[in-house]
Amino acid sequence: MAKSRVGIVGCGNISGIYFENLSQYPEVELVAAADIDIGRAEARAEQFGLAKAYTPEQLLADPDIDIVVNLTIPKAHASVCLDALRAGKHVYVEKPLAVTREEGAEMLALAKEKGLRVAGAPETFLGGGIQTCRKLIDDGAIGTPVAVSGFMLGGGHESWHPDPEFYYEVGGGPMFDMGPYYLTAFVTLLGPIRRVTGSAVITHPERTIGSAKKRGQKIRVETPTHIAGVLDFESGVVGTLITSFDAPAGTSLPNIEIQGSQGTLLVPDPNGFGGVVRLRRAGSREWEEVTLTHGYTNNNRGIGVADLAAAVAEGREHRAHGDMAFHVLEAMHGFHDASAAGIHYEMKSRCRRPAPMPPLPGGTNA
Repeated sequence: MAKSRVGIVGCGNISGIYFENLSQYPEVELVAAADIDIGRAEARAEQFGLAKAYTPEQLLADPDIDIVVNLTIPKAHASVCLDALRAGKHVYVEKPLAVTREEGAEMLALAKEKGLRVAGAPETFLGGGIQTCRKLIDDGAIGTPVAVSGFMLGGGHESWHPDPEFYYEVGGGPMFDMGPYYLTAFVTLLGPIRRVTGSAVITHPERTIGSAKKRGQKIRVETPTHIAGVLDFESGVVGTLITSFDAPAGTSLPNIEIQGSQGTLLVPDPNGFGGVVRLRRAGSREWEEVTLTHGYTNNNRGIGVADLAAAVAEGREHRAHGDMAFHVLEAMHGFHDASAAGIHYEMKSRCRRPAPMPPLPGGTNA
């Protein structure tokens, strides 16, 4: 199978694990690093033995790059992806797909017009934790799914992140930062969403940075920091999702819990690839820990890029497909819209559950 040649745009905090893993996946050849700060691109290129350190414009102009991995801040996601698509390259973009639904729709339309692919994070749903849960549900271990609940409550990123401002801009906040992990897991496990509603608030209009680089500087908060949402799935499942940057002491609530007609499933943290899966069957008082049936249980970021490259070579649909990333983007906006207008937001988009990952012998990690 021919390898896809990959260039990464955005050499910030999250990029290290992508560079590390994409240097090793056999489906891809990592060839270039790019950043608006050329010094950061040069540092990553030197660190990982890459010959090419570029500005973003130079990377997009390179005819030897097949896939652009876009790790820029959210408000730059759409512009970088659109430029990459215009340059004839497939794109994989960190979450969220875009800041607005209009930008996301434009990306998908342009890709379709040009016969190119859009893939979007998060890719953690490809890991052994979520994939084991999917197999349990598909095999009927909990009977018919009835309800799902997800909880992500913590403090904001200003205490540790060197440049936390974008987490509080439009396109940030706990829903757009962490919601994609939960909603992507929901869609993978239970299928597409029909409508959403919710309540959203800005609890603290101003935040103070505590990390060393900008300690003491103030951030004006522009997006809700606590969102309580309700989801109705096309399958009939009813869901709850709470995301918050206003709970610095954390929570004892589970990451994700799914109730079915014959059992309840505890799903591990969707921000990770592995984790512990627990199942309690109807009539039992005991939880059983389920051995993972699938691999990729470490920090396997970049596996979505590898799957995209393999899908292009094999002529199949990639799993972290753009339709699902857009569906998640629309649902996140839907929570905010529903809160502001006091309505149920009816979803306009539809998407397919991505194909399951193949199980590996003994759940061996890859």
